[in-house]
Amino acid sequence: MRCSRDDGDSPLTDLINNFMDSVFLFYVLLFVVAFLYSSVGHGGASGYLALMALFNLAPEVMKPTALLLNLFVSLTSFIQFYRGQHFKWKIFLPFAVASVPMAFFGGKITLEAIIYKKILGLVLLIPVVRFLFFANIPDSELKKSNIPLSLLIGAAIGFLSGAIGIGGGIILSPVLLLLKWTNQKQTAAISALFIFVNSIAGLIAQLNKGVKFSTDMVTYVAIAFIAGIFGAYFGSLKFKQTILKNVLGIVLLLAAYKLIFSKS
Repeated sequence: MRCSRDDGDSPLTDLINNFMDSVFLFYVLLFVVAFLYSSVGHGGASGYLALMALFNLAPEVMKPTALLLNLFVSLTSFIQFYRGQHFKWKIFLPFAVASVPMAFFGGKITLEAIIYKKILGLVLLIPVVRFLFFANIPDSELKKSNIPLSLLIGAAIGFLSGAIGIGGGIILSPVLLLLKWTNQKQTAAISALFIFVNSIAGLIAQLNKGVKFSTDMVTYVAIAFIAGIFGAYFGSLKFKQTILKNVLGIVLLLAAYKLIFSKS
C-alpha cells in the first residue's frame, strides 16, 4: 500500500502522501478510527473512507470496504448502547423507514472518481465539526421529535450515504443534536443501528453491481472489530474522549483537504 504522487497536487498534499506511506500507520489509524467512532455510536465509514483516500485506494474498493467494516463496528456499538438503555425506537423508526430504501438506490449509483472524491471531502467536514465542536445536551432541553421531518431527513441521508458508501450516522448525529431530540448517548444508540441497516442496504446494492474488496480485508475487519468492541464498551460508560476526538478531527480534516483539492 503506497501513496502515489499526482502531478499538480499541492505541496501539502505531497506531504500528506509521504507521511501516509506506511501500512503499519494505516493499521494504527484504523484501530483509532474504529475505537473512537464506536465510542460515540458510529460505524466509522467516513473515517475508513478518509484513511483509504489518504492511502490512495480506488473508490470502487473504498465504498464496499467501508460498508463492510461498518456492519461489524456499528452492530457492536449498538449492542453496548442498547444495554445501557439509551436507545429510542420512536425516534429511530421514521429515520430508518425512509433511509433504507434510499440507501439501496444511492448504492446503485456510480460516480466519477473525481466527483466522488469532492463529495466525500465535503461530507468529511461534517464529522470534523461533530467531533471538535458538539457538546452534550442536558435532558431538560430535549424536544419532541417530528415524524414528517424525520422521514424527510432520513430519505436524504439514506440516498447520500448509499451513493458515497457510508451508513449515514455521522450526518444523522449532528442533526439530532442540533434539533435537540436526543442527548449524546441516545444519539449514539440511534446512530449505531441507523448505520447498520443503511450499510446493509448499501452493501446489497454494491453486491448487485459487482464489487472489489481489498486483499487485506480480513485484517481490516479484525482490527476494526476489536477496536469497535473496546470503543463501544468505554463509550457506553463515562469515558472521556476529548484527546482522541481532536486527533481524529485533524486526520479527517487532512483527508478532506486532500480529497477536495486533489487534481485527480
